[in-house]
Amino acid sequence: MRLDKYLKVSRIIKRRTVAKEACDGGRVTVGGKIAKAGTEVKAGDVLEIRFGSRMGRYRITDVREVVRKEDAAAMYEVLSEDEGMAAERG
Repeated sequence: MRLDKYLKVSRIIKRRTVAKEACDGGRVTVGGKIAKAGTEVKAGDVLEIRFGSRMGRYRITDVREVVRKEDAAAMYEVLSEDEGMAAERG
């Protein structure tokens, strides 16, 4: 699945356009490498997302095309996250 779509479906970032801008702006890494919006992700990949001074690290546990809002958080494991990122996902 494309990285920007995964970020939206998992609700790490709520809007796909914002996810695409973050990816294309070099603020998202997959496995330590800067990733573009079209980068394919799979279970086990580690994402790092930076928004200004806020940063979050997540491990992908599941990749699904469609998921209910209540089940979206089960698609990833939070490795580290500052308070600003937690509030953003809220």
